[in-house]
Amino acid sequence: MKNEITDNESVHWFVMRDLKRLNAKLPAYKQLKEMDFELFTPMKWQLVSKGGKQVRMEVPYIQDLLFVHSTRERLDPVVGKTPTLQYRYQHGKSYREPMTVREADMERFMYAVNQADTPRYYAPDELTPAMYGRKVRIVGGALDNYEGYLLAVRGGRTKHLLVELPGFLTVSVEISPEYIQLL
Repeated sequence: MKNEITDNESVHWFVMRDLKRLNAKLPAYKQLKEMDFELFTPMKWQLVSKGGKQVRMEVPYIQDLLFVHSTRERLDPVVGKTPTLQYRYQHGKSYREPMTVREADMERFMYAVNQADTPRYYAPDELTPAMYGRKVRIVGGALDNYEGYLLAVRGGRTKHLLVELPGFLTVSVEISPEYIQLL
């Protein structure tokens, strides 16, 4: 059942919380995907016990974080019917105004994640100033015109570009050295 979005409704990337347990059969990101919502959940590979066996599965990097691209009018009924799904709210904003992410920031972040073979995510408090290397621009390749900082790793042979989703996550993406232009 796909709801059509009319022109007078504004579409945003809403920041949501999923309060279901780690082992839930139908977490919110799967439930919303079945309902034809466009969403993004940062995923990582992890060994999980299933039926007494260790199985490699893709699981959310932050269990309760997901981004849903929709209108408030379409999303409100789903949030109302699902007690474990909530909007995230920002302190200091007007009452009950959900957090959103700018369209351009979200598209840039998702594209970088999709180009990476093994993206590595960092929460805002995990990155220290010492981890930020030189400021660079990528010239050529899949991430052409991306600007950011290299991840400074001692003894590392590969180069990683840090792409930030302001206030939420940073992902490091492997970059070929020939595409790096120092700024």
